[in-house]
Amino acid sequence: MLLTKLAVASSLLMSLLLPAVAQTAPEADSTAATSSTPTSKLTGCYLKGISEQVQCGSLSVPQDYAAPDAKQLTINYAVLPAVSESKRPDPLLILAGGPGQAAVELAPMINRIFAEVRKRRDILLIDQRGTGQSEPLSCSLSHEQELVKTDDDVKLDEMARECLAQFEQYDLTQFHSLHAIKDFEQVRQHLGYQQVNLYGGSYGSRAGLIYLREFPQSVRTAVLDAVAPPQVIVGPFGRHGADAFNKLLEQCRASSACADTFPNLGDTYVQVLKQLEQQPQLISIKDPLTNEPLEIMVTAGRFSSVMRVGLYHPTTRQMLPYVIDQTAKANYTPLVGLLGTTTAQAEIYMGLMLSVLCSEDLARATPELLAADGDNDFIGSRTGDAFVQMCSVWPQAERPSEWFAPVASDIPTLLLSGRLDPVTPPTWGALAAQTLTNSRHVIAEHGSHIIVSHTCANQLVAKFLETADPAGLDTSCIETKKAVPFILNSNGKGL
Repeated sequence: MLLTKLAVASSLLMSLLLPAVAQTAPEADSTAATSSTPTSKLTGCYLKGISEQVQCGSLSVPQDYAAPDAKQLTINYAVLPAVSESKRPDPLLILAGGPGQAAVELAPMINRIFAEVRKRRDILLIDQRGTGQSEPLSCSLSHEQELVKTDDDVKLDEMARECLAQFEQYDLTQFHSLHAIKDFEQVRQHLGYQQVNLYGGSYGSRAGLIYLREFPQSVRTAVLDAVAPPQVIVGPFGRHGADAFNKLLEQCRASSACADTFPNLGDTYVQVLKQLEQQPQLISIKDPLTNEPLEIMVTAGRFSSVMRVGLYHPTTRQMLPYVIDQTAKANYTPLVGLLGTTTAQAEIYMGLMLSVLCSEDLARATPELLAADGDNDFIGSRTGDAFVQMCSVWPQAERPSEWFAPVASDIPTLLLSGRLDPVTPPTWGALAAQTLTNSRHVIAEHGSHIIVSHTCANQLVAKFLETADPAGLDTSCIETKKAVPFILNSNGKGL
């Protein structure tokens, strides 16, 4: 049940969201060409949410590339064929976020967002090892009894231990970012593409940077959206969430309608948190997805986690002042409605998320960093604490320091950030740009997390793939986008 999953561990989801010698990319090909994809390696298939037949396949790769003849893993992929018969030879390879999202499961959204790209290029979707149909590490957190527990009574380490017991057949320390990129490169070679164009959102941006570092000759261009470079630590998101929430408060104060309807919104939020910390509220509701009766304990942790996830997208962000106000008045219906809205995301394969983040990020999180991240009035240290608990029981391996060095490249790269992003702030995009000498960093002032989903950035991507010239892009459509108004009551006043 998605509601249960989010209520128990929403602070872990959507981190994301999704990780050499520099080499100059070739000039953009101005003539159409036929893809060299060997169709004999693909079979016709149908993906949920796409009415037309597309192409699917799979490939065996080593669990450990240092032991290529030992245990093998199956990597699942799909190709959304270009519409034009005279198409470009280099596809758009989608690197999913999380870590823990399965690219193939995102096919309907990708097909919609990148419809313009698909006119002339194949779109290649590969389920990262541990997700989708690539040896999925899917941990069910659907324990209804957890919903009626207080925050202190929910034991995430026990959940992680229960999850871990399901995967004794794998060496989970081999489910890491570098092996994922090697898998993707194996699929590229298998399908006969000479080069690919990369699109990575959130954790997928880190995957894209690792691809640039490890296989620069295979990459024509890269688009990195909601950038999380290897040198930063993903997981503790208290400070970034608080910064994004403070921007919401500033925007509300600057709007007479919002300020008049929700005076002292920041104080109201803090008051709700304190009340729920002292006295959590057990309520009976209808599950917003199944309409089945359900009991849930509204706690400070669950409330703040829903608020944090609500900051990811403008359409949920615009509801937050009203939800805060109504929760303060003990009307929990809007909060439950927002909870249902935020579950409409692709599944996060928790086993893969922990396998990546526990060794690659949380292992680098010092006590000082965690303390500084938790020093806020928005969500405190809840995100960092949750990962620390779960990683305490998860298999880990020490990773080389060079994995976390800045990636240097002069391959044409477009960096995209949302000023309101609660997870991957624009400062991270600027950090990545310092060593990407042929890059451009575009910031959507009213954008949040992964801006191709809610701005004209998808149009910029389509143009960039044609020209491979980040400096020459016309970004005026991003610059003229206006802020989304706040919803003021249950009837949608304010829109």
